[in-house]
Amino acid sequence: MYYSIAVDGPAGAGKSTIAKKIAKDIDFIYVDTGAMYRAIALYFLRKGIDGHDVEKITSECPNIRVTLGYDDQGMQQVFLNEENVTPYLRTEEVGRMASLTSAIPAVREALLDLQRDMAKTSNILMDGRDIGTNVLPDASLKIYLTASSAVRADRRYRELREKGVECDLHQIEKDIIERDRQDMSREIAPLRQAEDAVLVDSSEMTIDQVVSTVIAEFEKRK
Repeated sequence: MYYSIAVDGPAGAGKSTIAKKIAKDIDFIYVDTGAMYRAIALYFLRKGIDGHDVEKITSECPNIRVTLGYDDQGMQQVFLNEENVTPYLRTEEVGRMASLTSAIPAVREALLDLQRDMAKTSNILMDGRDIGTNVLPDASLKIYLTASSAVRADRRYRELREKGVECDLHQIEKDIIERDRQDMSREIAPLRQAEDAVLVDSSEMTIDQVVSTVIAEFEKRK
């Protein structure tokens, strides 16, 4: 029997950071589904395709192959048609495109089987927008991780500034609020808390506190 942990929540809630630490602590394979959607979004950006052009995006999906690998440190690497695109996935432009295109059925279908198959062969921790509600509805543990838009914007601002990227805090928060609206209102697998998910608001919590909280919840279910 394999265990699976689903971590859902809005953009900037710290899902990837938290999920990576938890997976390392309990020796699970970490699967960043958001990065997979970002890889597809990067493909469309490179092709100059409008994120609202459903017909064109749908027709291009058969030409896209997203796979995962791991480096020597066990960090997930994302490959787009055999190219390691991991370094290019965390820009605001790619994030906005991913929010648009991930709502398109053909895009979701392109990744859904791959994501579900992973849970059949390993103990995994998967984070995204609809893992507990759609991808892994029978997950051993479901977490809905959130934080206020102001806190999420500040975290993103600090992250970008540390990388030397010029950015505007107010614009970042505006973008986050808009992404929340897009993710929660889309017709296909909208962002929402699963009925049996544990709500964790990280606004006033440290990373270690969130990690400890989630691991404690998992231990209850083993």
